[in-house]
Amino acid sequence: MNIIKESFNIKETAEFAKEIAKGAKAGQIYLLSGDLGTGKTVFAKGFAEGLEVDEIVNSPTFTILQTYESGRLPLYHFDVYRIGDEEEMYELGYEEYFFGKGVCLIEWAELIEGLIPEDAIQILIEKDLEKGFDYRTISVKGDVDYEASCS
Repeated sequence: MNIIKESFNIKETAEFAKEIAKGAKAGQIYLLSGDLGTGKTVFAKGFAEGLEVDEIVNSPTFTILQTYESGRLPLYHFDVYRIGDEEEMYELGYEEYFFGKGVCLIEWAELIEGLIPEDAIQILIEKDLEKGFDYRTISVKGDVDYEASCS
């Protein structure tokens, strides 16, 4: 499934992420891409809300991984921007998370593309300043249960 969503503000981005997460299933991996400042953390917070996570969600830029166990499924939020090479992911024990009972949300996944399963769901957030400072296009490619989550 391919979905393209236009967002005109932070609230719309978070709401869309929340709806995507409502259809998430254990074992799914979501790849979150976009330039700095496009709203990846906003998306991650909305996604966590859709999983019913009741903890404060922050970007794991300096810790690489934040785990949230309070939702309907565990959320494993990776930010691999500071990863030097894929070997560091082995040191984190990434397989436990990628192939575990929760859902992975990975920012900057293109830096570890050799470790990403083919069935991972791709999410790209892009700005278009000509349409407004807060305007974003969010593209989702992969096996998402979006229509069911919106009912």
